[in-house]
Amino acid sequence: MTKSRDTILVTGGAGYIGAHAVKALKRSGYEVIVLDNLVYGHADVVKDVLDVPLVIGDTNDRALLDDLFARYSFSAVMHFAAYAYVGESVTNPAKYYRNNVTGTLTLLEAMVAASVKNFVFSSTCATYGVPESVPITEDQPQNPINPYGMTKLMVERILADFDPAYGLKSVCFRYFNAAGADPDGQLGENHDPETHLIPLVLQTALGEREAISVFGTDYPTPDGTCIRDYIHVSDLADAHVLGTDYLLKGGDSQVFNLGNGNGFSVKEVIATARQVTGRKIKVVECDRRPGDPPSLVGSGEKARSMLGWNPQYFDLTDIISHAWVWHQSLHTEN
Repeated sequence: MTKSRDTILVTGGAGYIGAHAVKALKRSGYEVIVLDNLVYGHADVVKDVLDVPLVIGDTNDRALLDDLFARYSFSAVMHFAAYAYVGESVTNPAKYYRNNVTGTLTLLEAMVAASVKNFVFSSTCATYGVPESVPITEDQPQNPINPYGMTKLMVERILADFDPAYGLKSVCFRYFNAAGADPDGQLGENHDPETHLIPLVLQTALGEREAISVFGTDYPTPDGTCIRDYIHVSDLADAHVLGTDYLLKGGDSQVFNLGNGNGFSVKEVIATARQVTGRKIKVVECDRRPGDPPSLVGSGEKARSMLGWNPQYFDLTDIISHAWVWHQSLHTEN
């Protein structure tokens, strides 16, 4: 059990992955303060479900950050406050560079000024672009193919420079497709707009969508559809707690992939969703989307060996079952 004096600032803690990380931090004995501008986050989740203090504000607001660091003694910052719609990053890159890069830089400068030396960063496999081989390991070249991936790579480079210059230690987690929902049913995925495959499939099962679009059935994969590595969001959250523990014990800056090491195709996801829900799910086959690699699967071996990360929910049926419970509850509320 961690000492209660260890307080963690979680930016973007009102969002999907951030909220699960807050719950995991609390379970591990940490005190948590959430900073979120609520553009995509949900205040009621922080206040009613997680029961932690919520500061409404933006990472680009240096005065707010300075005040926050003056009021609390943070042992570390866990940073999820990024925009993450790949398509939007292509059509409106300024929004992404301003928030994801400038906002993070402002946050890091405030941390340095306040002598907060530990930073856990939510990065992405999008920094790799089209991989040379799978499963992807941390030493593969990083060649992002969209502004979203580029913004995350820029922050990784900033962090690499901040370590020797200012002594700021960081853990960067490059993760693959976050999926599923809190097994307790308290938290889940509720994006607007929704772009992720599993919630879109489940919304179709609930009749909220007429059909699910499958973009490309002619990829060089066993069934012709894209293969992706789906990581249960609770397993992601656990990794972030382990990363925090690692830094607070004096660990050096590191980068970790968070992947299961095996992937599932779009058709496999749909078939599993039909099995879990017992419902018909209409499919519309469409042309490929530009920039979609045939297969993205990540190796999590480094995180397993260095952090002791041990994913609990690597089975696709478990991931979709937890998400199904959550989406049914949302559907009932609406």
